[in-house]
Amino acid sequence: MEQNNSSLPKKNPLSMQIDLDKFAPATEEEKRQQDVMSKSTTFFRDGMRKLFKNPLAVGSLIVLALIIITIIVAPMIVPYKYSEILSVNGRRDKGAKNLAPFTYSEMEQEYIAQGGQRFPHIFGTDEQCRDYFVRVIYGTRVSLCVGLFASIIVMIIGVIYGSISGYLGGKVDLIMMRIVDIIYSLPDMLMVILLAVVFDELIHFPTGSLLNKLGANMISLFLVFGLLYWVGMARLIRGQILSIKENDYILAAESIGASSGRIIRKHILPNCISVIIITTALQIPSAIFTESYLSFIGMGVRAPMPSLGSLANYARDGLQSYPYKLVFPALAICLIVLSMNLLGDGLRDAFDPKLKR
Repeated sequence: MEQNNSSLPKKNPLSMQIDLDKFAPATEEEKRQQDVMSKSTTFFRDGMRKLFKNPLAVGSLIVLALIIITIIVAPMIVPYKYSEILSVNGRRDKGAKNLAPFTYSEMEQEYIAQGGQRFPHIFGTDEQCRDYFVRVIYGTRVSLCVGLFASIIVMIIGVIYGSISGYLGGKVDLIMMRIVDIIYSLPDMLMVILLAVVFDELIHFPTGSLLNKLGANMISLFLVFGLLYWVGMARLIRGQILSIKENDYILAAESIGASSGRIIRKHILPNCISVIIITTALQIPSAIFTESYLSFIGMGVRAPMPSLGSLANYARDGLQSYPYKLVFPALAICLIVLSMNLLGDGLRDAFDPKLKR
């Protein structure tokens, strides 16, 4: 409740008390400013607040969320399997070949006319009478899983290697960085081909296992990501640590006897979290695109399991007659890669403290 200045007692000229007439109540704007200044926040919360102010990043998150929900929910609704050849009443439907979207074969039309129910082929069918929509959904699953798994491998190896190299420095850093230079010179495509040949000829995975379904090509691709693609992350982390370890709080931690592992975990890596988040987010579309073009040239997952790149490769043969077969997997690749790139840019703008908004 505001007080009236006229009702305040007058100060005695000889008194040492404070003259209340020299003070005025705070304005509403000053009160709101005090409320804003008193709010506490964290690095992650502040970064997420900036991220959600970026319309492109928010739109990318919405697109990715819709894609993830679709690839999870769609196989529960659509009754077809990605390797299932269409049949009606136990008889193979040879007429369900290269159907256009939302069309039925003659056998399916007869079945529907007799009172049966048939789920529509949303994207049509392929040359082997398989539902194309389900194959695109499973291909998107494979591509996203490859991107996420590869980015996790790159993050773990790159962070550990770069942290050790940057913190220890000296001859250890010199030797470790020369190893990185050697790995940079190795051609990734050649390594994928050589490892795929070795796995296919010498190692036989159990029939029906996940490794057997993925095939030697995909196993070799994961190994190449683990062997070659982490060097960029390692160099970024090393550069960050070389500047961070010169700060006074690192010297204080060393003076009280903290171990090197604890200093890296508790004091150095938390200050590199923005670089780790941004680089990992940008690695996902790179891995997806790598898997897609390897599948496009026949170095992807083993048939009949699809991926977006292999579906685009199979669609080349009938490009003039059935162009929509190439449009669906190509559009899925574009949406995923574009959304992840825009999200990575948004994360960089939000979490990089060197960038001023």
